[in-house]
Amino acid sequence: MRIKSYFQEAFNELIYKVTWPSYNELQNSAVVVMIASFIIALIIFGMDFIFENVMEAVYSLFY
Repeated sequence: MRIKSYFQEAFNELIYKVTWPSYNELQNSAVVVMIASFIIALIIFGMDFIFENVMEAVYSLFY
């Protein structure tokens, strides 16, 4: 009986208590996530590029 009660309560919560975003809110959130992901990717690319060049400079001192 506990499992049945759990699923009933979960269903009721999803139907009556959860506030679902509108289509426009969902689109805006998706755009924000895509832009943030792109910015983070650029930052990581920049860090990787700088680190690669620094390490090449360090390695060239020993060869």
